[in-house]
Amino acid sequence: MTALTILQAGPAMTIQDLGRPGYRALGLTHGGAADPTALHEGAALLGQDPNSAALEMAGSGGQFRADADTRIALTGAQMQVNIDGEPLAWNASHLLPAGATLTIGGARDGAYGYLHVGGGFDVEPVMASRSSHRAAGIGRLLQSGDSLPIGADTGGETSQTLPRDTRFGAERVRIVASMQTDAFDDATRARFTETTFRRDPRANRMGARMDHDGDGFATGGQLTIVSEVITPGDIQITGDGAPFVLMCECQTTGGYPRIGTVIPCDLPIVAQAQPGAALRFEFVDLDEALAAETRHRETLATLLKRRQPLLRDPARIRDLLAYQLISGVVSATADPFEKDKT
Repeated sequence: MTALTILQAGPAMTIQDLGRPGYRALGLTHGGAADPTALHEGAALLGQDPNSAALEMAGSGGQFRADADTRIALTGAQMQVNIDGEPLAWNASHLLPAGATLTIGGARDGAYGYLHVGGGFDVEPVMASRSSHRAAGIGRLLQSGDSLPIGADTGGETSQTLPRDTRFGAERVRIVASMQTDAFDDATRARFTETTFRRDPRANRMGARMDHDGDGFATGGQLTIVSEVITPGDIQITGDGAPFVLMCECQTTGGYPRIGTVIPCDLPIVAQAQPGAALRFEFVDLDEALAAETRHRETLATLLKRRQPLLRDPARIRDLLAYQLISGVVSATADPFEKDKT
C-alpha cells in the first residue's frame, strides 16, 4: 500500500474528514474538518468523495514524502509550498513523484490548510469516521516520522485548479437568534452587531474568542441559566463579557448565554480568520439563513464542473513527458504544405 511519510510535522496536524454526526446525545459533537468547504474543494480537484480523509494543518504544514507517485491537492488557507524547491500553486492538484519532498510552510491568508491525496488517507475509522477529535480522545496530533497509508486511487487528472473562495478575509458573518438572544436587551444586541471584533489568538478547534474595544456584553440573568444543549456556531458570552464562537469540537452542553448562532455556511469564515482579523456579526432571519445554506450546498455540488486546467510554465513542469503534446499520426518525411495529389 502507498504511504505518505511525515518528515517534519507542523504544530497541530491531524487527519480530518466530514466528521461523525449522530452522537450528540452521547456527548460527542460532529467534529470533522474546521473548514469543511476545503474538503469539498479537494475532492473536486481530485475527482473523489468529499468525505475522503485529508490532512488538516493549523497555521503551518511540514515536510512529506510518498513512496509512490501520488496525486495531491492543496486547499484551505494558502501556504507556501514546493516540491524539491519547485513552487506549486495552491487550490490546485499536482503530481507528487515517488521520493520527492513536499514542503508546506506557514499560512498566508487563513488558519487551516489541507493536504489531500488521491484515494484519501486510509487510517482506521472510529465510529464511521477517520477524523481526529482530540476533545473526545479520538485520534492524536500527527508527529514527525508517522507513515500514513493511502487508499486506492481510482486515478484522474492533475494540474486542475479552482477559483479562490471569498471566505478568506471576509468580515461579514451571518447569525440567527439563539436560545438566549431575547435575554439581551435591544441596546446590547444593537451594540453587538455594530461592533467590529478581532479574532483573538486564543482560538482552537473548540472555540474562538472575539476581542473588541469597549465594555463587555452581558444579560441580567446569565448566572441563572441551566446547562443545555449547544451546537457549533453558538456565540457564548462568558463571564468577562467576551463572545466565544463555538467551533467543530465544542462541548455538547453549556450554561453561558448565547447571543446568537453563526449559520453553518459562514462558520468557515470564523475558522479561517487569522489572529487580529476583523469580523462583524449580522442577524438574519431563518428564511434568509436557509436560503444561504441552500445556495452554499448548490455551490459545493458544482465544484467539479468549475475546476479548470492549471496553466503552467513548460520549462518548470517536472512531469512534462507525461503530457500528450501532439495528437494524431504524423509523417516525418511528408511536406505538410504540399496538397494531397491523390
